[in-house]
Amino acid sequence: MSRIRSLPPELVNQIAAGEVIERPASVVKELVENSLDAGARRIEIDIEQGGARLIRIRDDGGGIDAEDLPLAVAAHATSKIASFDDLERVGTLGFRGEALPSIASVSRFALTSRARGTEAAWRIEVDGGRPRAPAPAQHPQGTNVEVRDLFYNLPARRKFLRAERTEFGHIDELVKSIALARAPVELRLSHNGKPVRLLHAARTEGDETRRISDVLGEEFLANSLRIEHEAAGLRLRGWVGLPTASRSQADQQYFHVNGRLVRDRLVAHAVRQAYADVLYHGRHPSFVLFLELDPALVDVNVHPAKHEVRFREGRLVHDFLYRTLDDALGGARAGSAANLPGAAAAAPAFAPSASTSYGYSPQRQGGLGLGVREPLAEYAALFGESRALPQASGGAGLAIGNAPASAANADAQDIPPLGFALAQLHGIYVLAENAHGLVLVDMHAAHERITYEKLKTAQEGSGIRSQMLLVPLTLAVSEREAGVVEEQAARFAELGFDVARSGPQSVAVRRIPVLLDGADVARLVRDVIADFAVHGQSRRVEESGNEILSTMACHGSVRANRRLSLPEMNALLREMEATERSGQCNHGRPTWVQLGISELDRLFLRGR
Repeated sequence: MSRIRSLPPELVNQIAAGEVIERPASVVKELVENSLDAGARRIEIDIEQGGARLIRIRDDGGGIDAEDLPLAVAAHATSKIASFDDLERVGTLGFRGEALPSIASVSRFALTSRARGTEAAWRIEVDGGRPRAPAPAQHPQGTNVEVRDLFYNLPARRKFLRAERTEFGHIDELVKSIALARAPVELRLSHNGKPVRLLHAARTEGDETRRISDVLGEEFLANSLRIEHEAAGLRLRGWVGLPTASRSQADQQYFHVNGRLVRDRLVAHAVRQAYADVLYHGRHPSFVLFLELDPALVDVNVHPAKHEVRFREGRLVHDFLYRTLDDALGGARAGSAANLPGAAAAAPAFAPSASTSYGYSPQRQGGLGLGVREPLAEYAALFGESRALPQASGGAGLAIGNAPASAANADAQDIPPLGFALAQLHGIYVLAENAHGLVLVDMHAAHERITYEKLKTAQEGSGIRSQMLLVPLTLAVSEREAGVVEEQAARFAELGFDVARSGPQSVAVRRIPVLLDGADVARLVRDVIADFAVHGQSRRVEESGNEILSTMACHGSVRANRRLSLPEMNALLREMEATERSGQCNHGRPTWVQLGISELDRLFLRGR
């Protein structure tokens, strides 16, 4: 080892660049954030060869004074914080004072700026980390930053750049996220001289909605719920995608904290739990969410590139996100997308009798057992007796009935969101007519969700019942995990467990929830301990219990090829309209689809 010595400034900046600048998109991020902090209302981004040859950012912000230009490219020089108190309440996107000198140390860098209220612009150039003296230039109010030949003096880093198309794809994705977070700012993006995106400033709520559509497509808006909720000093707004519009990749997930795009484990965990009961296995939700809170309650100084944050009240934020998203998804009942007045009133809550057992035993398939507002006799009189067409050799057929005259002739206000049943197809699907056109319902999936929600309501009403183990289960854990059990004993009891520390590195389980009898208790307890250690809470027990209730609901729901009468079909539709999350079954599959008259007309080329 050689003796300790101070590193030259150029090398210090290049080391910092290794932390801040991962690829050309990282440069764009830092420079655009500087423009936003400067109050820019218009930002132009010109890219050549995926950013490897040129990155040019022009804005109309406040600009930089001539005497401050040398400081702008000096390490740890910033106008955004001046004291430790400022660091605890960071209200800007950038604040470290590392970005410009780091970028300048690995590129051919030039900055031209004209400060607000001045008549002259000035330009400073940096080559290989060595700044030259500022010189007069011509430029309107604002700043122009040029980054040429990125990593030209670090061939090893330049070799790690991907193909031009890939690098530009990262830049385009970054611009999309900025466009979502800063709707009032006009953004222009071009690549190799060709315009790619032109996003006009959004000044009204309608303009913001159009920007969402421009960035993510009309399909995202058509299949998402708009939410806005405020509580405990936290405000969450944005759009969450419906479970049926899930994606194979997590490529449409944008979460902003005080306008800053972040990727946070706590946030991801809360979102995942909110979608746990409605999302198909292996799929990912889409969302654009904005969380606003006091800057003093979030630490943004935990990652060089500022991708991660740390919440001072992590459990509060987690619970707020989960409850808000869970309520929003729970309120998305089947038929709600039709947005019609006069929807069916909520059905009476399911109340189990004293003999209700949560241990499932298969029984002969009976009726649906659905409660409806209208007596079945009135349904029969309204629709007439159903009749069945001759069945095909496979046993499948079409059960049809007379549609009520009001379905075709009455006002939309008189038609429920899912309409009135017309027929049953192949013993699997219910066909119904509503104000928009044709509704198709998977009767097993729909009844499964209805039964599942009723079982959950019954379980919540009776509380978590527990039972003693004949022989206590002893688990070997780490000393830290044993300490978590000791600290969270009361919360384990709330979940129906009796878990206590039995040694420095062991815990004893003496009581478990009745519903989890036969489950892998050891694994479940370890998972709950891990959740408490990382997130301060756990929903493992609830989720495991829900899996069992889901299985019970699946076995207890109407099967395929089960013939339903028209009153039963309509009872199913009314229950779907009144049941939370009824747009998806327990496994995340859709329970219904709507085919509008315009779609049917296109299928048959009507009007052409």
